[in-house]
Amino acid sequence: MTDNTKLTLDRLFNSDDFKLKPFGPVRWLDNDAGYTTLEPAANDEKVKEIARYAIPSGERTVLVTAVQLQPPDTDQPLIIKDYDWSPDKTRLLIFTNTKRVWRLNTRGDYWVLDLENGRLSQLGSNAPESSLMFAKFAPDGQSVAYVRQNNIYVEEISNGAITQLTHDGSEHIINGTSDWAYEEEFKLRDGFCWSPDGQRIAYWQFDTTGIETFYMINNTDSLYPKLIPLPYPKVGTTNAACRVGVVGTSGGETNWFDVPGDSRQHYIPKMEWAASSEQVVIQQLNRLQNQNKLLLGNAANGTTQPILTETDDAWVDLHNDLKWLDDGSAFTWVSERDGWRHLYRVRRDGQEVRLLTPGDYDVISVEKIDSASGWVYFIASPDNPTQRYLYRVGLNGNGRPQRLTPAHQPGSHSYQISPQANWAFHTYSTIDSPPIVSLVSLPKHEQVRILEANESLRNHVDTPILSSTEFFQVEIEEGVMLDGWCMKPPDFDPAKKYPLLFYLYGEPANVTVVDRWINQRHLYHRLLTQHGFVVMSLDNRGTPAPRGRKWRKMVYRQVGILGPDDQTKALKQVLAKRPYLDPNRVGVWGWSGGGSMTLNLLFKYPDIYKTGIAVAAVSDQRYYDTIYQERYMGLPADNEEGFKNGSPITFAHQLQGNLLMIHGTGDDNVHYQAFEAVVNALIKHNKQFSMMAYPNRSHGMREGENTSRHLHELMLNYLLANL
Repeated sequence: MTDNTKLTLDRLFNSDDFKLKPFGPVRWLDNDAGYTTLEPAANDEKVKEIARYAIPSGERTVLVTAVQLQPPDTDQPLIIKDYDWSPDKTRLLIFTNTKRVWRLNTRGDYWVLDLENGRLSQLGSNAPESSLMFAKFAPDGQSVAYVRQNNIYVEEISNGAITQLTHDGSEHIINGTSDWAYEEEFKLRDGFCWSPDGQRIAYWQFDTTGIETFYMINNTDSLYPKLIPLPYPKVGTTNAACRVGVVGTSGGETNWFDVPGDSRQHYIPKMEWAASSEQVVIQQLNRLQNQNKLLLGNAANGTTQPILTETDDAWVDLHNDLKWLDDGSAFTWVSERDGWRHLYRVRRDGQEVRLLTPGDYDVISVEKIDSASGWVYFIASPDNPTQRYLYRVGLNGNGRPQRLTPAHQPGSHSYQISPQANWAFHTYSTIDSPPIVSLVSLPKHEQVRILEANESLRNHVDTPILSSTEFFQVEIEEGVMLDGWCMKPPDFDPAKKYPLLFYLYGEPANVTVVDRWINQRHLYHRLLTQHGFVVMSLDNRGTPAPRGRKWRKMVYRQVGILGPDDQTKALKQVLAKRPYLDPNRVGVWGWSGGGSMTLNLLFKYPDIYKTGIAVAAVSDQRYYDTIYQERYMGLPADNEEGFKNGSPITFAHQLQGNLLMIHGTGDDNVHYQAFEAVVNALIKHNKQFSMMAYPNRSHGMREGENTSRHLHELMLNYLLANL
């Protein structure tokens, strides 16, 4: 009989005890009248139907049944991965049979269901299976555009007529989507958009010619190895050439925008129609990413004019918070120009910039612009950087921000706000409490009903989590406080001595100390406490916490230098103030940037950190991609010492403790090359260590049967044996 008071690897990885139930995907209906969502069919939970819920009554109507989703001459309905409605809600676009492109499933098959006549038709006549990407309705709902094998097409729904808009797509010419580096670092995947009048499509084109090819080897799927070529721009090398153009939806020549500068020494990470069908707004970064030019491009002749330039002595952070106001006469803009990430209202010509969110705090994200009522809704946490709350402020620049999230719900809150900002799907969790999704009214934030309580998960969590996670701060030097959390064993005795394990990331791309449910990783740390470990995490300076520009950008040109120093100073304070921790049994583990931090701590401070597990670590910063590493470190030619002293491999000869390194041989992000390089360095200096290679696994190492369980058991056994 299962002991529900204990966490086990089997319960975590081979059971549904701790399965998080998602809500949605949901789509708001116009006029705030209700929403649609995917729900299991009555007779088959594997099949999803689409239901409509009225607001506020909650009345449910099945809009699309499993029978309607069954293609002709088949006996199985489509499995919906995602869906979208035509503007008039009479047609449904279905994304199914999806395949992964690097990290996400962005290729698949698309079908259109006409609700008026029940006709279900597949898009992309004679296209290979799972070859279409980013299909989207035209503004009038009569046609759909999509990417297929690096070209853009438009297909009429009524008759299936297809018009190919670009013809030069190839292995190296990419239209309507992005290359590897833009996808990974700028999150740019969907690379085209309809004009509001439906007459044009604006799109990105990438030319990867000249980028050196990195080859991965697949040894496991066939009798002989297969080479997987990947154009991957490593630090200081050639980037893809990127440009943006506009093409008519009936075909013809593309009109390319005249964006100044060398296209291989600049980036175009953002582009959209500028609240009209005549102009496109473009964001252009220089290669060092310390200057962002906002340009308006004329769709008719390709000319551009700069309207705003954002600069920073370190780097400029990109954001998705450019929202158009007052029929396009102004837009919202996020900037750190006063030392905090704030929201501004900018006139279309860039001549007037007005601060909307004054104060010593950061705007974390913009959730909704309600132009009709004159409000902008945003996430912030002025008093506690580990938490997240909803605020609103007037778009006229007058008044102070109002907190809408109730004060009695400390933790993290996220929202999906309705078109007219009368309602929101509200997700609330803490580090020890799984998410609850509810429907709330705005601005009073009154709960209408709970939509997903995750009761089964909550019931299983309540038993093994016998004590709450402690949040704390530690002062590493005068006025510099780091946030952290601490988990103790269920039978904690302050008179005993416990081994201490840190879980860290520490790079500018992420934080670990957030009062938010993390699910499996959090529960794995709880499992470690049941084996007698105290587990902690700390966010050093340079992590993207809402603590102001100075905090975040202090790490510029010293990634791998500042972070390990901050972490070690904090550890010394923690050990001094917590006598139950054994200073001779201090360990650390992390993944990706956290793996790099683990190596740096073990190599640079071998007398303090005794055991480490580095998963998918960057051992040498010169091996990583241009966009990420150059953003934070500059170019190798002008920061030679920074690249050297920030790379763990430089200090491999100082290893004294126990080290386990884990890597996937099919990692397209942090290449297996980085693993082999540090292995060679350790061998050269006669340093003993342990290693595990997972064949053909990528950066997340989720592929293959039983991989996650095997990896976490490997780590558990290593910690038990060495810490």
